[in-house]
Amino acid sequence: MDGKSTLIGRLLYDSKGVYEDQLASVRKATRNLSTNGLDLSLLTDGLRAEREQGITIDVAYRYFATPRRKFIIADTPGHEQYTRNMATGASTANLAIILIDARFGVLPQSRRHAFLAALLGIPHLVVAVNKMDLMEFREDVFNAIRAEFSDFAARIDAGDIVYIPISALDGDNVVNRSPRSPWYQGPALLEHLETVPIARDINLADLRFPVQYVVRPNLDFRGFAGQLASGVVRRGDAITVLPSGRTSRVKSIVTWEGALDEAFAPMSVTLCLEDELDVSRGDMLALPGNLPHAARRFDATVVWMNQKPLEPNRSYLIKQTTQVTQARVREIRYRIDVNTLEHQPARALELNAIGVVSVEAQRSLMFDPYRKNRFTGSFILIDPITNETMGAGMILQAEAPQVAAGRVTDAERRALRGHGPLAICLPPGRLDLAWLLERRLFDHGYSVHVIQQPENLRLAVLTALAAGLVAIVAPAGPSDWELLRQAVPAEQLVCAEDVQQGMEAVARLGRSEGPLTGGDGI
Repeated sequence: MDGKSTLIGRLLYDSKGVYEDQLASVRKATRNLSTNGLDLSLLTDGLRAEREQGITIDVAYRYFATPRRKFIIADTPGHEQYTRNMATGASTANLAIILIDARFGVLPQSRRHAFLAALLGIPHLVVAVNKMDLMEFREDVFNAIRAEFSDFAARIDAGDIVYIPISALDGDNVVNRSPRSPWYQGPALLEHLETVPIARDINLADLRFPVQYVVRPNLDFRGFAGQLASGVVRRGDAITVLPSGRTSRVKSIVTWEGALDEAFAPMSVTLCLEDELDVSRGDMLALPGNLPHAARRFDATVVWMNQKPLEPNRSYLIKQTTQVTQARVREIRYRIDVNTLEHQPARALELNAIGVVSVEAQRSLMFDPYRKNRFTGSFILIDPITNETMGAGMILQAEAPQVAAGRVTDAERRALRGHGPLAICLPPGRLDLAWLLERRLFDHGYSVHVIQQPENLRLAVLTALAAGLVAIVAPAGPSDWELLRQAVPAEQLVCAEDVQQGMEAVARLGRSEGPLTGGDGI
């Protein structure tokens, strides 16, 4: 109840951005009167559930313009339960308004919104301290909130921040400066929105042109249509086509209005090249001396948006720029507590959870880190069966280059499985414990195998360890244990009396999921 919807309604109402039929509808639905018989929050809270509960649930977009600038406002929910909605609404924003209730100060919700805004790369923040009328517009209250929020903002690498004391209900410092806060010398909210410099928010240095469609109306014309994700392209520029690496030059830049000498982000154009190259949807055009990363594996921050949890090694479709291919999450490195910023171990990510993961795509993707380019550094994960959007991701960096050829290394096996090799020796003859331990470890995602009594026990165990497995052995007697003790490195061999000790031994391998203890009482 910080007043987000009321603030947006006030902006629309005072800037004359509301039509008469909208005002009539809101006036009819108003229960608690505010301004001229209007509940201004209803200009954005349009769902019945929102009106009944007095909270924002879905993202509401409103468009309005002033003589100086056009605006698209996304009214996003504040509750943690609707984190995915907030991420959706803020993903393309140039500026975020963090609303703080002056009565309560900086709450965990305020920190969560600021963290999400910084995570999504929003370059400008406005901290609007609302309901200052209930605190008699006291300067000390405003200064205390500003100091506390500034301390937190320094921890999350937030963009530039402006602090404004307002009353959304009464309109103080929203569209016009208020005489009730003579100590505040800054701009009103709308004045700041009209003047904040956003031209430099667009990346014009790195040309990235994902090909959306190949235009071939006749044999004499072949063009590649798409939207410039970033950068500037000019007629005659040398161009590299990725992933093939072939080069050519821009012959012409075609639009519906006619040919251009140059185009820049975020314009949608059709590029024609001087040479006949094999270019298709999903390819990317870039300048030869300034290429994006091309890799199958990368680390990313993911906001999970589906009731089905994110689990490692499940198959998804990944859509990044205009490419779509299969992918899997190889590992969940950690979950981020958005209230405290703590990193927590996790086996899965539930709805609205945020975590850092390692992603592996079926083929190389062309990308930049999200901090450098919000368009080429973002992606979504899609369920290949239901076609539902499962999560949204922001690429942090490519993983370290892997060995391109030759033998598979132990490090690659460890990276694939998420754990190192280990031999667990159970009491002699206890195959029942071996099967039970195998089931427990397998259910926790470990690559595990029970070795029964082969002709060459030593060779069987060493082979399993070389493959990166957790090998479980119930030897026939003391001689087998001595044989293994001499053949297996000490750090890869443990003796366990029961399943619990076996689980504890495996937990020390260093998997991110945390200790594996308890569960069946054995």
